[in-house]
Amino acid sequence: MSHHDPRAVATVPNNRPSYLTFGFAWLLGYSAFALTYGDEPSLPIPSAVAPVLLLGGLLTGLVVTGVFAVRAQRGAHGREAVVGILLAASWLIGFAALYLIITALETALQDVQVQTLLWPTGSGLVVGMIYLAGGSVYRDLVQYALGAWLAVTSSAALLLDGANLYWVLAIAGGGGYLVAALCRSRHDGSSRLKEARLNGLA
Repeated sequence: MSHHDPRAVATVPNNRPSYLTFGFAWLLGYSAFALTYGDEPSLPIPSAVAPVLLLGGLLTGLVVTGVFAVRAQRGAHGREAVVGILLAASWLIGFAALYLIITALETALQDVQVQTLLWPTGSGLVVGMIYLAGGSVYRDLVQYALGAWLAVTSSAALLLDGANLYWVLAIAGGGGYLVAALCRSRHDGSSRLKEARLNGLA
């Protein structure tokens, strides 16, 4: 008879679909922002295309993440269930805090560029920190590394001006998500292979 160990590590969730969705959203959305930036954009397309691509992709990513999170919570009990709920709440808390910071700075500085600069970079920082927390809880090196990458590159993008900020978010951020999805897929495949071998020896 097996007993549940309260100290056991929570099961690592399947984040690959979420990584892929957010990765393409960042890559396509921020690339469109970079190409349409300024008075003489590199790509002569309507200015509404970039935000539609980005927001549409991010909303899709949130839906995908939510669906897989709900599925994971169905079989979760005890500590694992609490971990899932707390991490889900972290998204709401993080972005609520970011909204308050950006609103306060825009009001104090009277500069509309505050939103233009801080929403994309601040979002990357918030998401990165949540992934750092998730990676620590689940002992998931892929999620932890992605969180560190997003937090650092999104913050570093603030040092750049013009379209370069969006290129960093598109290539470094979106590319980081896609690399994480590839690593997650290889890790899961390796884990299944080891499990099959162990079952064969049993």
